[in-house]
Amino acid sequence: MKSICFLILGLTMIAHQGWLTNMDEAQKIASQKHQPILLNFSGSDWCGPCIRMEKDFFESASFKAFAAEHLVLLNADFPRNKKNKLAENQLKHNEKLAEQYNKEGKFPLTLLLDAEGKVLKSWEGCPDTNPETFIKEIAVFTGSSN
Repeated sequence: MKSICFLILGLTMIAHQGWLTNMDEAQKIASQKHQPILLNFSGSDWCGPCIRMEKDFFESASFKAFAAEHLVLLNADFPRNKKNKLAENQLKHNEKLAEQYNKEGKFPLTLLLDAEGKVLKSWEGCPDTNPETFIKEIAVFTGSSN
């Protein structure tokens, strides 16, 4: 029974490992792999469009497959519920990212960045399209034919 619990926990951790929470780490990986960074500003426990974006786009099989090969994923979350409170250092890191990339505090806001942090493309709100079209908009910057 213990091994099943550890297996489930391990699989859950692997599923969530796709999204980083540190810009320095994301830039290092992006530079090594020659991939852009997809930075998402979310309010995971209060922002309806953010929750929809996560469910309809980021959790779709097509997006996961594309992202695994072509993107470095970075999430800057701003939860409001006490039970979801971020560690102080993570909150400060996310606020620093917001000062640089999301001064108007829009949610969700998704940015495609190069490894140096230059904005290549941005999406405000949840895209009014499907995951495949969203992927095609990103693929233009990755050299992928998706």
